[in-house]
Amino acid sequence: MKNYQDILDILGKDQFTFKVEEPLDFYVVADKGLAASVLQNFKASFSLGLSQIATILSSSEPTLYRRIKENKSLPKQEAIKLLEATDLFIYGEEVFGNREDFFKWTELPNTALGGLKPMEVIGYPEGISKVRDLLTRIEYNIYS
Repeated sequence: MKNYQDILDILGKDQFTFKVEEPLDFYVVADKGLAASVLQNFKASFSLGLSQIATILSSSEPTLYRRIKENKSLPKQEAIKLLEATDLFIYGEEVFGNREDFFKWTELPNTALGGLKPMEVIGYPEGISKVRDLLTRIEYNIYS
């Protein structure tokens, strides 16, 4: 449950009108609408560039820039993916013990991901779950 409070802290509590206590709540948030301004909070919190966020959300940098500028709601799929990515990054920091080591790891090719970098895989459909599974294996010292 702590991770879900951390998600609200990172993205901005003022953007959430109800509790987020489990992953299925991500769908409710997306359905209600999530303002694109949360992208700025996500970007600042994780020291990411807008191009990296665009890759994660399978969008384009100009599209995200326009949504932020106009403070439009994110499309449901992007809102869900942003919430899932935030949750994943928090988990990765827990597994690695700090943010810096986790983000270094995301930029290294990984044989368990077919030689792709975890940050690349995150942008693909089901990529977040693949990286989460790998983090879980790392956490429990299960190597394949």
